[in-house]
Amino acid sequence: MSLNTFGHLFRVTTWGESHGPALGATVDGCPPGIALDEPMIQHWLDRRKPGQSKYTTQRREADAVRILSGVYEGRTTGTPIQLMIENTDQRSKDYGEIAEKFRPGHADITYWQKYGIRDPRGGGRSSARETAARVAAGSVARAALNHLAPEVRITGYMVQMGRLRADRDRFDLSEVERNPFWSPDAAAAEIWAGHLDELRKSGNSVGAVIEVVASGVPAGLGAPVYGKLDTDLAAAMMSINAVKGVEFGEGMAAAELTGTENADEIFMGNDGRPRFSSNHAGGILGGISSGQDVVVRFAVKPTSSILTPRRTITVTGEETEIVTKGRHDPCVGIRAVPVGEAMMACVLLDHLLLHRGQVGDAGGRIG
Repeated sequence: MSLNTFGHLFRVTTWGESHGPALGATVDGCPPGIALDEPMIQHWLDRRKPGQSKYTTQRREADAVRILSGVYEGRTTGTPIQLMIENTDQRSKDYGEIAEKFRPGHADITYWQKYGIRDPRGGGRSSARETAARVAAGSVARAALNHLAPEVRITGYMVQMGRLRADRDRFDLSEVERNPFWSPDAAAAEIWAGHLDELRKSGNSVGAVIEVVASGVPAGLGAPVYGKLDTDLAAAMMSINAVKGVEFGEGMAAAELTGTENADEIFMGNDGRPRFSSNHAGGILGGISSGQDVVVRFAVKPTSSILTPRRTITVTGEETEIVTKGRHDPCVGIRAVPVGEAMMACVLLDHLLLHRGQVGDAGGRIG
């Protein structure tokens, strides 16, 4: 299997399977001299790890990370950084019944059609467990961004569960860390809790929409035509397991607007910098960051592994029924929040390094 690497200058390769002995990431292209140690990475991994509430999978993994290379005396050396996370709570027997069956909505059938072999234990590489490696790599990107562009702040949160939407008039970002849904709307989180309880007890699942905002992003990141910042961000978010749609700013809703409604008017601020009347573009114009907040949303489909019986076929082509036992997220979108943040960090750092290498300080001045 190829294509396990993403990025241009800051490159991340993830490896390992859901029920293998370990998984991890190889990070290449991180600048030297960046402060980095295992507790710094662990902070971000702890936000993603399973079993932290009844609304996520009850698989108990410490997600303890080890740095095997690329760091000396608490600083990156500029050489490849190898990160490893051991799997300690696999229950492969839970998947014995489905070894010959394909789960509807899951990658089982396409993996088999492409490779002629698949790992049914938790889904192998198609499992959301792979995202732990992304969060570990994203923590390295965050450390580098903190050194090179300390004004950048990345915040993710859930804005929708199923058909239930958060109310933006009630948004309070201080609420995000106070509820198990990463919701800036405390009232919505309470409603979601009741809704997800019902679905979980009935053996069902539900999808979600996650929003990730990066503030303090300098203008000029990204390049037309094939190196657009939003192109790489879209690819990064779409590569997350179970993601089925990505949009920036107004996204699909922009099709309903007129030109006068959609245009973000430009003014000069008191600090001599351009200011915008709105941010329908999501902080990216022509594939290049404008200096506004970069706003991306992605839709996560319902978890495919459910206890509700579904019709399917076997490897030999026989029609049958399947019930997926085991420990699964009733709403996998919950733990996708820190994953989206990690992917945002990786792409922003990659484009910051590309910009510094190609353009440096040659950007146009205003005023």
